[in-house]
Amino acid sequence: MNNITCGFIGLGLIGGSIARALKEKMSSVRIVAFDVNKDTLLLAQEEQIADVITDKIDESFKECEYIFLCAPVSYNSANLEAVKAVISPECILTDVGSVKKGIHIAISNAGLNAQFIGGHPMAGSERIGFANSKAVLLENAYYILTPTKEVSSVQIEKFHNLVSGLGAIPLVLPFEKHDYVTAAISHLPHLIASSLVNLVHDSDSSDGIMKMIAAGGFKDITRIASSSAVMWQQICLSNTENISALLGNYISSLEAIKKDLDSKNSEALYHFFDSARLYRDSFINASSGPIKSTFMLRLDIDDKTGALASVVATLASESINIKNIGITHNRESADGVVQIEFYDDESLEKARKIFDKNTPKQPPQESSATSKILP
Repeated sequence: MNNITCGFIGLGLIGGSIARALKEKMSSVRIVAFDVNKDTLLLAQEEQIADVITDKIDESFKECEYIFLCAPVSYNSANLEAVKAVISPECILTDVGSVKKGIHIAISNAGLNAQFIGGHPMAGSERIGFANSKAVLLENAYYILTPTKEVSSVQIEKFHNLVSGLGAIPLVLPFEKHDYVTAAISHLPHLIASSLVNLVHDSDSSDGIMKMIAAGGFKDITRIASSSAVMWQQICLSNTENISALLGNYISSLEAIKKDLDSKNSEALYHFFDSARLYRDSFINASSGPIKSTFMLRLDIDDKTGALASVVATLASESINIKNIGITHNRESADGVVQIEFYDDESLEKARKIFDKNTPKQPPQESSATSKILP
């Protein structure tokens, strides 16, 4: 598995993250990269991610066992013509787009069905470009595979193993089901987040008081509105039918809630919030599946110099290892402002007792949660 050559056509955030993960996980992988941005290619070469860089899709890709199509969707058709001229018969061709119908049609038109396995790493960031790519972006992320009917089971298994080797979790779906699922859990939420931000923008007073005090909950549920406008424009134009259908369902549900709100239907309002809470909590507390639980402690600390250092020092003095630590900047809820992740339940329990003893009136909260959050 290590002695492979992988080609990248486009080296942005996702392509760059896959390339970095390949280099990190596989000692002798060779990477060939093409991108229209020369600075991106030079940076990839300088950081020893790309072994070969090229300003066109040429013979450099002929020895690739895998070719990743990571350019914007609108470029795929044109790129496929060039790929078809250099791809070897044994090479697995894949992509990283979040909508699959268009690329599957383009692949069929190019006569490349027997070599294509659609790919969609369910990972991302508000930041874009190779400079912001990270190998860790793929860790414990679902990586959906949408193979054609013509591709062999041997090729599917081979690519499945490659994805697993990168630390991601492969999941095989028909491309039609993929597009409907991602419309519900990714595409529609981006529309909703952006609509909420625009609603506040249009409803705010001239002194901008809404913008000024927007924090915690509002920032959490609208974080994804900071993503690339061009990318989400293209996604909406590519997966229009599924997004529109689900948006219609969502509008109907909002109209029903508005009716319950206007009539002060307390029972219906309670059921609305409670059913959502229970279903959402089932995401967090799921003990089955490939994503393991994490061990979190949330602690409120004073906004003063040395407060965070004191927390870390306290844990170190008790020989408690910290897996991850971050400041949430959220004082609107009881969750506090510092989130600490431990390696096991024993460490979590030990830390909880330490801080509970020091702050008996406001003990920290703990939770066991899945470690992957979907775009």
